[in-house]
Amino acid sequence: MRILLVHNHYKQTGGEDTVFFAESSLLEAHGHTVEKLTFTNNDVNSIAEKLQAAFGVVYNTKGARAVEEKIQQFKPDVVHVHNFFPLVSPAVFYVCKKLKVPVVMTLHNYRLICPSSYLHYHGKVHLENVHKLFPYAAIKDKAYRDSRFQTASVVLTTGVHKLLGTFRNKIDLFITLTPGAAALFQNSSLKPHPEQLVVKPNFTADLGLGAEKREDYFLYVGRLSPEKGVDTLLRAQAQHGFKLKVIGDGPLRETVEAHAAKYPNLDYRGYQKQDRVIEELKVARGLIFPSEWPEMFGMSIIEAFSTGTPVIAAKIGGGEHLVQDGHNGLHYQPGNAADLIRKVKALEQNPEYASSLGKNARNSYVHNYTPEVNYLKLQGIYRQAIGLKQKPAPETVVQRQAVE
Repeated sequence: MRILLVHNHYKQTGGEDTVFFAESSLLEAHGHTVEKLTFTNNDVNSIAEKLQAAFGVVYNTKGARAVEEKIQQFKPDVVHVHNFFPLVSPAVFYVCKKLKVPVVMTLHNYRLICPSSYLHYHGKVHLENVHKLFPYAAIKDKAYRDSRFQTASVVLTTGVHKLLGTFRNKIDLFITLTPGAAALFQNSSLKPHPEQLVVKPNFTADLGLGAEKREDYFLYVGRLSPEKGVDTLLRAQAQHGFKLKVIGDGPLRETVEAHAAKYPNLDYRGYQKQDRVIEELKVARGLIFPSEWPEMFGMSIIEAFSTGTPVIAAKIGGGEHLVQDGHNGLHYQPGNAADLIRKVKALEQNPEYASSLGKNARNSYVHNYTPEVNYLKLQGIYRQAIGLKQKPAPETVVQRQAVE
């Protein structure tokens, strides 16, 4: 199969970039011919370039030409778009439709139904944007990058193309990462056809099973920012005094450092490379995933599963769907430090229970989140998209039936 992957990189490398390269390598390892067409926001620096990018978000002619040239040269069986914002723009879907190439898009974030991309800004979850074609209030609130202008450009782009039916009629399949995300998109202003949405989680390499006997600390790995539930985590640690290691960096770094100076049971490790994170996962009693927004997924969760480490997760977003309460981890109410403490105590006071959850966590990984399992799902999605393009149009079917 010949697969064209299209992706617009942000200035700072993130999870979408990781998935883009991981899936590319996975496909190549299975013998597929893969081409990558990438754009980067690092090319947008001057005022003129920023204005050009801003005014091109609705339909970027330069991006459209690049896509068309690549398709005509490479002749892919399917095009897989990871991110089109802002330099590619939804023009990619018009080009694919024109050239009759099946197109799949992974919904890595909520940008099509909320300009912040996260359904979370200024310390609150904003579900009111989900059902609005043009969430004007988000512009006033500077939902995206604390900028009315940049927020307006996102609102305009997504709103215009929802009105035009671009996403509904020119994309063959949307890949969502959890059933919860699929349900949210289904009941949104995006209004996809039910059959357009398929669920395929992300994956991680097998990190290896951790120690059978675990140490008595818990671990947090991730960005130190308000929506990640860091404040709730710190309040719980201060009230109960459990041993906690924190790995990561972000705007709340100074808050975490100050907390660590006051409470010696919190060990702040700063940013660490992946091999060090894996070492910590393999001996921790459990991973805490306190995110307080409807996070699309949760890579640290499946990494913990891979090592046989149970996860205590806030019951929202990816944490709610990846963690099965009482099976491979525990849930607590988002933002509720007292409830988080109760779940920490459950694993502290019963190591055998924690071990049982860890074994189930490993089984969850093996059955759902390995590269091999993911490859089979991804290949199936591509074949489904190709099959949809090969189906005769309804009027053709009617004509055939009339002849017969």
